Order: sequence, then structure tokens, then C-alpha cells
Amino acid sequence: MVFSPDWGMYFPLSQAPDVLCGESCTAQRLHQPPVGNALVNGDREIATLTNLSTLEADKLTLLIEKSKLRLTVYYDQKPLKSYPVVLGSAPTGDKLREGDRKTLEGLFQIQDKYPHPIWSKFLWINYPTADSWRKHLAAKRQGKIKISDTVGSEIGIHGVPSGSDHLIDQRQNWTWGCIFLKNKDVDELYAIVSKGTWIEILP
Repeated sequence: MVFSPDWGMYFPLSQAPDVLCGESCTAQRLHQPPVGNALVNGDREIATLTNLSTLEADKLTLLIEKSKLRLTVYYDQKPLKSYPVVLGSAPTGDKLREGDRKTLEGLFQIQDKYPHPIWSKFLWINYPTADSWRKHLAAKRQGKIKISDTVGSEIGIHGVPSGSDHLIDQRQNWTWGCIFLKNKDVDELYAIVSKGTWIEILP
């Protein structure tokens, strides 16, 4: 681990080149978002859209558009199906610190997946990444957040408490920063994603 007393932060040594690259860092994009606001094949089960047994894990990616409260599954760079989602209760702007109730932005991967006693299924996102640390560091330098603020962790894509699908229908952004789906939708998603699946989250 690397510690910077000026910025009050720890980050993994392996991420140091990407954390400290500054303005030379380049943003990457994975997806061309679907046109419009509609859900792509939102009324169809994903099993009717493709042969699940032949899906190649490295061709499956996820796009989350915060402004449209939409998660879209892509296969081979083509949109396959979209789901409605809700986000952190402060949905505008990128996550810079723990407790800001914002949903992160950028490129991430699923680092684990498991059933959850409250949230149905949990797809654990590999936050903080080197990019997350870089934004956190810059926010401290610029005085946007306190030196004592921590970057946060334990962010995922998951379901809602039993009987709470109305929170998705009503588009109520109420979380601490996670991405919530209806339980039937997260069950469907859980069945096709794997550790390492790429996730792009746009404003």
C-alpha cells in the first residue's frame, strides 16, 4: 500500500502508475448508448433473446446510464436488453468520497457475485479502482472534500427488499450509491454475468 500524508489516503502500490498519472490519463469508453429513453427489449426475458448456453463471458458487458436510470446488457457490443434501475439519493455527479450518496461513474468490473439475505443477489463492483482513487485524490487537492474523507467501498448492483419493486417503478433514488433493480431483473442478470464482466457507468 502507498500512503500520502498530504492527501491522507492509502491506495494499492500496484495502482500507483494509474492513480498518479494526472492529466495524462485517458478516459475509455466501451459502449454506444441506445438511442432514446426506452428500455431495449424490456418486456422480454433474456432467454428468449439469445441462447444462454452459448454466451461467451468476455463478450458480455453492462452499460448504466444514470440520467436515464437504465442498465443495458450488451453482447458483442450490441444492446441486448435494458432494465430500469434506481441510484444513490444524490444521483448527479460522480462519487468522490464515502457517504456522499452518489453513484460512481467510469469503468469497473464485477469482482464477485453472491446471494444476499436482503438484496436478493449482489454483484460486487471493484470500486475503488485506480481511476476512483485519482478522482478522490484530485477532489482533496482542490478542496472539494475533506482530507479526512475516505474513498468508500462495498458498492454493487443488487435487488430490493422483498415487496419493494415499487421503488424501481417510481424511480425513487434512495440508495447510498448502489445500483438497484427489481428482484426478478437482478435474478436474470445474475444468471448471465460473471466475475470480470465489464461495467461502464455514464452520467
